[in-house]
Amino acid sequence: MRSTLLAIATGLFVSIAVLGCSSSGSSAAPAAASTVEAKPVGTIGTVLVAGSNGMTVYTFAKDVKDSGASACTGGCLTKWPALTVAAGATPAGGSGVTGKLATITRDDGTLQVTYNGLPLYFFSGDTKAGDGNGVYTNWAAVTP
Repeated sequence: MRSTLLAIATGLFVSIAVLGCSSSGSSAAPAAASTVEAKPVGTIGTVLVAGSNGMTVYTFAKDVKDSGASACTGGCLTKWPALTVAAGATPAGGSGVTGKLATITRDDGTLQVTYNGLPLYFFSGDTKAGDGNGVYTNWAAVTP
């Protein structure tokens, strides 16, 4: 299970790195890759999505703001993978992101991104950018 999560986190990191290194062909310096951006998602409105893949990110009602910990562990992470960044990386907000981005260190050593003191997660039931299937009891899409 941990290896699956590590593979997901590694894939997200690689996607972020690739986006940060890609060139649009213009002579201007490339912009830094955003960890999260504010985008309209279906009927739920403008929410935060991962800059690397456009997938909606969520918060968990059982997490305690500014606690430095995540309440989603074990099997929870299979359904709700953490949004992570590489060791030493600092999360960056793109257009429309008005809150504070930071990280917490999970028990396995990975850095999970937080927004206004709450850890961020993906939902395994979202299969493409713009999906918002994870909005239900104890889980909310994150408004900017």
